[in-house]
Amino acid sequence: MAFKVLVVDDSTFYRRRLRMILEEDRELHVVGEAKDGQEAIRLIKELSPDVVTMDVEMPVMDGISAVKSIMKTTPVPILMFSSLTHAGAQATLDALEAGALDFLPKKFEDIAKNTKEAGQVLRTKARTLARRKAFMRASTPAAPPRNSGSSRDSIKPPKQTFMRSSSVLTGQKHTAAQVSVTDITRSGKFYRCVAIGASTGGPVALQTVLSGLPKHFPLPILVIQHMPGTFTKAFAERLNGQCEIDVLHAASGDVLKPGVAYIAPGGKQCVVQSKGTSSSLVIRDALNNEISAYKPSVDITFTSLEQTYGGEVLGVILTGMGSDGMLGSEKLKAAGATIWAQDQATSVVYGMPQAVASKGISSHSISLSNIAQCLRTELGC
Repeated sequence: MAFKVLVVDDSTFYRRRLRMILEEDRELHVVGEAKDGQEAIRLIKELSPDVVTMDVEMPVMDGISAVKSIMKTTPVPILMFSSLTHAGAQATLDALEAGALDFLPKKFEDIAKNTKEAGQVLRTKARTLARRKAFMRASTPAAPPRNSGSSRDSIKPPKQTFMRSSSVLTGQKHTAAQVSVTDITRSGKFYRCVAIGASTGGPVALQTVLSGLPKHFPLPILVIQHMPGTFTKAFAERLNGQCEIDVLHAASGDVLKPGVAYIAPGGKQCVVQSKGTSSSLVIRDALNNEISAYKPSVDITFTSLEQTYGGEVLGVILTGMGSDGMLGSEKLKAAGATIWAQDQATSVVYGMPQAVASKGISSHSISLSNIAQCLRTELGC
């Protein structure tokens, strides 16, 4: 039985193009098209699609307003399309905070090397998100206010729709989920860095974690989120206004400092190297011998951390499709590092966390709302 797809875009040409690409997969069937957000709300109630593709900029009702309304009344997995501009990135982040699950750039040539590969990316995301519908429930997402000079203490992370995941999303054989914990006992281990990897569902998850950390957090934090370059810059700016710690868009030469989170730039690889008594970042293009398709790649960054810090790293794998981060986490653990995973119940897609949990790489699976407190407990802050 095919998954039902609703395509929402004000361009007739683009709607037809999406229909053609999606229906190359026999598991996907476009059951309707909408030219604006208002029509999308009506058709979702009539057609009950399993997944919706949603443009950001449309007449009558824009995509962000539509997502907010849909999540309050008839929640459904939504894949956003937006331009790779700074404004487009900000709008897409707004949509993710409102409840959309994932996004793609509107120009297919920006998705992958060629049209065929780009189409496969679109179909894979649509199928994966469609499987989420059964686990969604209505909520009232509340995006945090813009930073207008007020204290960061008054800014709270958005509410989020949590959905139980399925191993069918990971591409792995079914294994028993690692038991989720809400608290930990401090180990007393010495660390030099916290490293966090995330993909699908990561922007909201990262906001939840980072906004829960105190201003004088004792370690640098390196964040690897699968995103285009324009988006990671806008994401870093947004987080910096929502968190007590400082959040920077990482740049080559940055010396890692306590209480600062560094967002790895999209489209590049981010590695850590020793620099005298300190450590600094190198932002570079992918090397020919690097097989990871992700830019940035959690595996590549985590491997460099193992080479620089050995086992003095606390790694956290958050929600995301696929298994990026598993190999790097395995190397870190072999060196004596600690690895945590987001638990199954609070992951939008339990792919990346399951990859480390099912192999016994992670020591704990922790619910999203408790990860920040567990970090504070482990590091005594």
